[in-house]
Amino acid sequence: MLAGEASEPGPAVQATADEAVPQPPLSRVRKVKRFALGAAIVFAFILLWLIVTAPLSRSLQPIGAPGLTILSAEGEPIARRGAVIGEPVSVTELPPHVGQAFLAIEDRRFYSHIGIDPWGIARAMVRNLRAGRVREGGSTISQQLAKTSFLSLDRTAARKMQEALIALWLEVWLSKEEILSRYLSNVYFGDNVYGLRAAARHYFNADPEDLTVPQAAMLAGLVNAPSRLAPTSNLEGAQERSRLVMREMAGAGYITEDELDELRPARLRRGGTDDVPTGTYFADWVIPQASELAEGSYGERQVLTTLEGDLQRMAVRAVRRAGLGRAQAALVAMRLDGRVVAMVGGKDYRRSAFNRATQARRQPGSAFKLFVYLAAFRAGYTPVTPVNDVPIRLGSWQPRNYGDSYRGRILVRDAVAFSSNSVAVQVQERVGRDNVIRAARDLGITTPLRPDPSLALGSGGVSLIELTAAYAAVAAGRYPIRPHGLPQQRPGWFGWGASDEGYSRDRAFPMLRDVFHAVVSRGTGRSAALPVPAFGKTGTTSDYRDAWFIGFAGDLVVGVWVGNDDNRPLPGTTGGGVPAQIWHRFMADALGIRSARRPAPVPLSQTDRAPQAEPANAQAPAAEPALPAPGEAPPQPEVPEIVAPPPVSPAEPKPPPTGQTA
Repeated sequence: MLAGEASEPGPAVQATADEAVPQPPLSRVRKVKRFALGAAIVFAFILLWLIVTAPLSRSLQPIGAPGLTILSAEGEPIARRGAVIGEPVSVTELPPHVGQAFLAIEDRRFYSHIGIDPWGIARAMVRNLRAGRVREGGSTISQQLAKTSFLSLDRTAARKMQEALIALWLEVWLSKEEILSRYLSNVYFGDNVYGLRAAARHYFNADPEDLTVPQAAMLAGLVNAPSRLAPTSNLEGAQERSRLVMREMAGAGYITEDELDELRPARLRRGGTDDVPTGTYFADWVIPQASELAEGSYGERQVLTTLEGDLQRMAVRAVRRAGLGRAQAALVAMRLDGRVVAMVGGKDYRRSAFNRATQARRQPGSAFKLFVYLAAFRAGYTPVTPVNDVPIRLGSWQPRNYGDSYRGRILVRDAVAFSSNSVAVQVQERVGRDNVIRAARDLGITTPLRPDPSLALGSGGVSLIELTAAYAAVAAGRYPIRPHGLPQQRPGWFGWGASDEGYSRDRAFPMLRDVFHAVVSRGTGRSAALPVPAFGKTGTTSDYRDAWFIGFAGDLVVGVWVGNDDNRPLPGTTGGGVPAQIWHRFMADALGIRSARRPAPVPLSQTDRAPQAEPANAQAPAAEPALPAPGEAPPQPEVPEIVAPPPVSPAEPKPPPTGQTA
């Protein structure tokens, strides 16, 4: 071959090149094999981890009795509640429709799957996507039973995989009837009741062997949301859910369409109960919230609350030192965000578990004027708007001031300070009763309020905790403040969200703080005065049946009520007397204003129990000092200048008419 000539590949070389063409596909195959091998190793590792960490052996053991321990903010036990648990049931000894009701609504393919139901999961995903929210889950009854093997309330993907593994484990070691029997014997039915036998007796006073189709359907319907659907508190919701269960039973062929048309939802038929409340007033109030938090869990649970041990002991001591005689008292203390840190629902929990701080609905008297003046300040009034404190008449009704004392032409600030009923009614009639009710609703009052002329004077019943939360809104400068006994999750990602989300602000709040400061510094609430800025309002109802003082100082908002459970009068007892004194005593200790002895280390579970009965001949509380006569300068408390009210400089619109109301 001459130099420079192009060489042609020979046949052997061409054949070699042709044979090299298929190499890339072989390379992809190797990659696929390597990936499959790696995936298998990872899967095996995950499976091994699940087997090691999942409590497989515990899943076959008897399920521990549920229990709930309530702890203070410091971790000290307050109360412990055990669950109501019945004897186990065997599905083979029950009427067929009982087990069928649960299968129809919870796991229709129970007898055909192996513990995990891919079709059920896919169906639930489709329905949830169509609804735009989570309406149903895809867990089988075996998976729900598997949850009882865990002592934590995690909702992680790893936890779900462990539950699926345990469900498969249960399917291997137990028969379908045994799995269903275990499930029915341990599932939660609301009202702190676990197991079908206990639920049947609790709601229908019947044994599970005697349940009717509507009764079985109602119990099966509770499993989805037992706290929300418990028929003792939401019978309508439970009945509506039972209708759905019976329709599902007809769809599955367990009952006929003719039978479905004849069936009606079950009604409650409760028998005798021995679940007398135990613990403390605070525990009774917070346990429903804590039970919902721990819903679906098993074994011993501990729930941290907002109650602060030292403040609770100070509150109990302040009430017991008031010399109430036969009268009752209640106290609620909360932070500006609604965290309840102390609660006294009565003098002695052992004698009466009725919580007067949360359950009683009493007339608040002049303490309700918060909403009258909130509506007024929204409408253009200011603390320095002149008003006429004179006798008035509305039809046949004539509201009177305490002691028939009238001051003539005064400022709104003075009308609030000396609790003028005449001015409050006049202002209400000018701004509108509906606006007063709207102000009350804005600040969290939920009890019925009638738009009567006497509304301004607190004729509608309210609870102490709701009224205290309303004053907390004024102190915090935002609304609504919702009282709560469990720590709340901070909003936003990783708890970094804006703390003001969901709240509203009101330009009237600084003016309300102005007039409430006048109440304490020189008005009807001067018995509550402290050597730090303090704000509040007194309340006294007709015939001295209820006496209130609600106020705030520092970062605490405290409400106090004094009265008789049978509504008998307490002659001479007003909001500026004993309630203000209890408030003062508690706040002085809580804020560290005076050098008080540290409360005795009484266990929090025992603080609501009186050490000994008060003498039967104890005197009723003394009356507060008489108010100054018209034109007479009120006495000024000897306090440092630090208590001067914050400057208020709102624009002063044209004063409203000050003539006498017809």
